[in-house]
Amino acid sequence: MKIGGNELRLGMLIDHNGKLWTVCKLQHVKPGKGGAFVQAELKDIKNGTKLNERFRSDEALERVSLEEDEYQLLYRDGNVFTFMNASTFDQIQINEDVIGESARFLQDNMMVTITSHEGEIIGVVLPDTVVMTVVEADAVVKGQTATASYKPAVLENGVRILVPPHIDAGTKVVVNTSDGSYVEKAK
Repeated sequence: MKIGGNELRLGMLIDHNGKLWTVCKLQHVKPGKGGAFVQAELKDIKNGTKLNERFRSDEALERVSLEEDEYQLLYRDGNVFTFMNASTFDQIQINEDVIGESARFLQDNMMVTITSHEGEIIGVVLPDTVVMTVVEADAVVKGQTATASYKPAVLENGVRILVPPHIDAGTKVVVNTSDGSYVEKAK
């Protein structure tokens, strides 16, 4: 689908110079002399390289639409994850490199959204939060409770995060999957 340069929005996926790019930053500029343009920071879907481009409002861009399907994680074998489509029951295998940093929060039977373009898998979107158990937590340093202080802890998947002083080993906590930060104590 063709769009004008002034219709570009954050998060859009476009085809530019034969590659797929997602829009990371956007700034509309109206100089005193000349026509208005959009200054955009683009990120390559494949290798993560960034590119700064200027698009005039009358310039035609190709907006890319993605297919999204719900999948369930069946199991992990080394660096390869096997997922099952929730509606067709087809199974696919995805390498950990495609999933990225969020792979460390994948849990058995977790439902995820897999995005693809023309049959090629672009990424795996996890739920916003997951519940994990703290297996190791440092002791609270006396005198630090007057301010909002956090202490290091290790989750069941080996990820180190910062948690409030009242969290001890064995406590279940809610963790943000996008940045690995503590959200709250699980109920």
